[in-house]
Amino acid sequence: MTSTVSTAPVTTGLYIGGEARAGSDTLDVVDPARPDVVVGTAAAATKEDVADAVAAAKAAFPAWSALPATERAAQMAAAIQGIADDRDEDARVLSLENGKILHEAWVDALVFEIRWNLALSLAEEVDRPKVLPPAPGIPVETTVAYQPLGVVTVIVPFNWPIAILGAALPHALLAGNTAIVKPPPSTPLATTRLVQRVAEKLPPGVLNIVTGRDSKMAALIDNADIAKVCFTGSVGGGKRMMEMASRNLTRVTLELGGNDAAIIREDAPLDDEHLDRLFAGIFDTTGQICMAAKRVYVHRSRMDELVAGLSARLEKVVLGHGLAEGTTMGPLHQSAQKAFVSEIIEEAKDAGATVLEFGELPGGELAEGNFLRPAIVVDPDPSLRVVTQEQFGPVIPVLPYDDDADAVRQANDTWGGLCGSVWTADTDAANRIAAQLACGYVWVNDHGATRLDLRAPFGGMKLSGMGREQGIEGIRSFQDTRSVAHLDAAALAASAH
Repeated sequence: MTSTVSTAPVTTGLYIGGEARAGSDTLDVVDPARPDVVVGTAAAATKEDVADAVAAAKAAFPAWSALPATERAAQMAAAIQGIADDRDEDARVLSLENGKILHEAWVDALVFEIRWNLALSLAEEVDRPKVLPPAPGIPVETTVAYQPLGVVTVIVPFNWPIAILGAALPHALLAGNTAIVKPPPSTPLATTRLVQRVAEKLPPGVLNIVTGRDSKMAALIDNADIAKVCFTGSVGGGKRMMEMASRNLTRVTLELGGNDAAIIREDAPLDDEHLDRLFAGIFDTTGQICMAAKRVYVHRSRMDELVAGLSARLEKVVLGHGLAEGTTMGPLHQSAQKAFVSEIIEEAKDAGATVLEFGELPGGELAEGNFLRPAIVVDPDPSLRVVTQEQFGPVIPVLPYDDDADAVRQANDTWGGLCGSVWTADTDAANRIAAQLACGYVWVNDHGATRLDLRAPFGGMKLSGMGREQGIEGIRSFQDTRSVAHLDAAALAASAH
């Protein structure tokens, strides 16, 4: 990795039907560490551009879907070749537009490639039917087969846009669908650059890219030719997607926010290795990760030790520009989020909670950036917003509990159900508690996006979403199921007797 790469402003366009388009309008993309600095411009699609993208994907669907999955996999493998050659520049651009530190931006792009290749490893399973033999009273042999849906829209958020795209896009394409990718309007540059390099190596119309203002994007969701929308973002955004998709009964996969709990048992290992993992699971990307730990419930006997361990790590945090050497935490992506997180921290202070804050805010050209000192809120009232709402920032409430049942009750007493974690030396207890948590993914003695098993199905419960991404389950979510029953004469004769 290196930050000594080109510093020229970045310009990206649209990519529709195998052709690049400049677009008649543009979006300015700013640096969250220096909000007055424009780091690039992206094309702002018109409604006509969006309609053209849908039409191009629809036109490409018959030929692409007719290919065996293994042939699609071969073309997709060729399309991803050389993707790492520009990874340093992709990471630099993403760090500039997102605010995250360079290392995280580099990993963001790497995970896309890993997820792409993991999806391709499932190619043999994609078209494999399931056969149900005749059974008593059922004189048929039934073949259960799978077919692609059609045109799929994949909408990704600002925080890990490239990596998150890898959880859905390759699965949709391998299943036989064609796709339109919509990068986030505030961080469109790196995602567009990378996806276009892949799209250029696939048949025209199979993979399209549309950037722009959300007000022009409705047809990516409510157009009757869209078979499915895969959306990652906020709960509010997911509700809007579902409402728009309902007009044509368009299918949706929604990977939404979380209020994830980490449960630290009395016997939890809290050595440096485990504390480092927990710290990263809370504060990576300045806390702006849907599956980050948002609440920590710690056995009362380990409360002081846990707070001291997190504090020791926060004392070493260096706030700064994501491309600056030595920076360990960048700014929040948007000023509105900085204002919200600041507000709930102050609310906790006003309510009498102990709030520990760390680090020094940068000055100079970064003085107006979206920086916020990371904080621990010790033993807050559970009704405070820092506990009940997704902070999506560098603050964590730490709350004591007395027994496992109490911990599970508090962990489940929330609107979300994305992820959770159990920290214990007792494997049986870990499995028992994990089975009681109302969430889609549970770690044991670990937590966080970088610790995700990229082969396993991922998704939330309750308001954290619906559907699953990754693995064969993720591929099946982009397919329809058909059953074909053949009468078995022998079985029919046997059933007659």
